[in-house]
Amino acid sequence: MAALQDLKKYVDEFPEPGKTMPILFIGHGSPMNAIEDTEFSAKWKTLGTELPRPRAILCISAHWETRGTFVTAMEKPETIHDFGGFPDELFAVQYPAPGSPVLAQQTKDIIKKAIVELDTTWGLDHGCWSVVRRIYPNADIPVLQLSLDHFQSPQWHYDLAKDLASLRNKGILIIGSGNMVHNLGRVNWQHPDSAYDWAQEANDKFKQYINDGEHSTLIHYESLGKAVMLSVPTPEHFLPMLYILGLKQKSENIEFFNDKTVMGSLSMTSFKIS
Repeated sequence: MAALQDLKKYVDEFPEPGKTMPILFIGHGSPMNAIEDTEFSAKWKTLGTELPRPRAILCISAHWETRGTFVTAMEKPETIHDFGGFPDELFAVQYPAPGSPVLAQQTKDIIKKAIVELDTTWGLDHGCWSVVRRIYPNADIPVLQLSLDHFQSPQWHYDLAKDLASLRNKGILIIGSGNMVHNLGRVNWQHPDSAYDWAQEANDKFKQYINDGEHSTLIHYESLGKAVMLSVPTPEHFLPMLYILGLKQKSENIEFFNDKTVMGSLSMTSFKIS
């Protein structure tokens, strides 16, 4: 009898409502955006009033790289403070959103590109909670994370994203959180509002390819020249964007926001697809 009740819950908790949720790529930048009122966090707050209220959130964050693919499956994910050198106020932040083992199992089942494991040890890293707490400050919507397999190619990640498409029709908001341009080794601490020429060039190229639907070019970004290679020295902040592009339907529109490069080498450029 208990097994039947569990099955009923699994089937009923996230049925198909028939409405396709928007999807987001968000340039998360500094963890301080989680507590400071910046132009970027202000837009995140506005999103909370503009988006349809999701039944749950699935976040692909640059800050959870693994060997293999995992989805968080605990009832109460912890708030992970995966950074250093910031004020105590930031380390004190908690985002006690619930998880959803049921949705985790469904996510595992629909992904065919990889063998997905259920994870009960990770929680929500700052690539996820620093953004989501601004959009939904009440922490009353279940939040899950999907990891990035560090050992797979950009094409592989883009293809895996397509397996997630049915979640959009269950009222699940899928967020990719990273930065199009992310080179911490070149950060200009003295001039936080600056942008290196190469960083701006790469950011503009990425936006043009996104607008033109040139996903293959973005997947093979390593062939795009010096400016792009300086802007994407490692792929983990770029890959969440490919997940969101992989989920785009042909008829959907793209809306850019927070389109600004800061600290020389960090692009906050973000977009919504709906």
